[in-house]
Amino acid sequence: MTNTPDGGYRPSRRDVLRPVEYVGGAAIAAVFTAFIVLFGTRDWTITLITLGGVFIIVLMVLALLSMAVKPNTGEHGDGTGGDPERRPGGDSAH
Repeated sequence: MTNTPDGGYRPSRRDVLRPVEYVGGAAIAAVFTAFIVLFGTRDWTITLITLGGVFIIVLMVLALLSMAVKPNTGEHGDGTGGDPERRPGGDSAH
């Protein structure tokens, strides 16, 4: 996020376009799977059902995985568990 002159916050371009990346990735996976089903079965009904199902499943998986990622990784990996009291150089009661 960036600061605007009026004191508010404006999301970055990357943050704004992130949902487009998820929908695009799900669409690509769904079309790829639909082509395989179409060439295998030659049935449009099964192909369209597969297209919709794969699109929804992949979109949900990508959304759930994105919620599991914490964007500020600076707090992790230092062995403190996110506790500022236990950081190196800080006042520690141990």
